[in-house]
Amino acid sequence: MTTTKSCMIKPAWTPATIGLMVLGFVVFWPLGLAMLAYILWGDRFENMLRDAKDQWRGSPLKGAFEQMNTTGYARTGNVAFDDYRERELKRLEEERAKLDAMRADFDDFLRELRRARDQEEFDRFMANRGRSSSDAAPL
Repeated sequence: MTTTKSCMIKPAWTPATIGLMVLGFVVFWPLGLAMLAYILWGDRFENMLRDAKDQWRGSPLKGAFEQMNTTGYARTGNVAFDDYRERELKRLEEERAKLDAMRADFDDFLRELRRARDQEEFDRFMANRGRSSSDAAPL
């Protein structure tokens, strides 16, 4: 028994499927669109799934995905090259960590520089404000 033949709602233009399609469009338009697709191509879904699985089995991408190990890089089979690549990746990762630390130090420096400049501007404002109010008092 196939899936579509055991369903109570067959992929055909029946009052029930039309009603469900209209209700789907009223509630949320993708549901109505999905029901329309089921009405039109529902009897072919099984064949489409089987064809898609067959295409995936024959795809060169399947082999590439299966060859990937946990690090995301496939081993080449040449032990010397694989060891070299792992050492280089580790070195690059350490270099990146150093750069990240330098970036954090530079950000701290800029933050302190901004704070000092803001403090200087605030002090100048307070000094000018004090002079302005003392000048205005004798009037």
